[in-house]
Amino acid sequence: MLEWIARGLSRGRITTRYPRRREAPPDGYRGSIVVLDAVGADRELEWCCPTDAIRVDEAKRISLDRGRCIACGACVRTAPNRFAYRHAYETAARVRADLVVGAEPGADADADADADEPPLPLRPQLGAQSRALRRSVHVRHIDTGSDGSEEWEIQALWNPYYDIQRLGFFLTSSPRHADILLVTGGVTEPMRRPLIRTWETMPAPKALVAAGTDACSGGLSAGTGMTAGGVDAVLPVDVYVPGSPPAPIALIDGLLLAVGRLRAGARR
Repeated sequence: MLEWIARGLSRGRITTRYPRRREAPPDGYRGSIVVLDAVGADRELEWCCPTDAIRVDEAKRISLDRGRCIACGACVRTAPNRFAYRHAYETAARVRADLVVGAEPGADADADADADEPPLPLRPQLGAQSRALRRSVHVRHIDTGSDGSEEWEIQALWNPYYDIQRLGFFLTSSPRHADILLVTGGVTEPMRRPLIRTWETMPAPKALVAAGTDACSGGLSAGTGMTAGGVDAVLPVDVYVPGSPPAPIALIDGLLLAVGRLRAGARR
């Protein structure tokens, strides 16, 4: 015990200041992929992606679906002049279509689609509820068929470094006490009914956050018939947090987005 007290006194506070202070990812972090050059691409470029996240239209313009991307880096290695890693944690989106980037020529693939307007939640009542509860928002996590990687990142949210309780988020095992349903994994058939029952049991207002590429689109299992292909095939999703898996800061960003606690431009 004395050793831990001495270590705490010598090192000081180690808890992240995010979102008050933006946190820079470590070198080599693969947060998401951006399209550097979307014009004049060959359709064979689609073949390098194992999850079919890359599309080249008839006008030879590239679009990249971050909701399907697992950041394996195959596209960056194949065409480094067209793809690159985005060195930032903030990847969440309120609308599924906002995860698709790069199709419009001249567009800034690294810009947030809603940077100039307040990021209100799809269910505005939840933001009002969080204020009424004095930042006490309870999260119910349910795994509907993940590979376990997202669970490690979610578990880290409650460690001393990320300490998401300082932001008013608390984990609950009861859906009757939950404000946010945090779902990981593509929805397998045995988990479809438990997922729906959990959602129906939660009191309104409520929000659903799809965490990880599998929850956003089905990931590698999409189109195989083993999963529904993403949570939004079963229930309405308020916030998508892509990544395989998303980092704890990315998850915090998505949860804050779900309750309308981010200011305009704060995620840039």
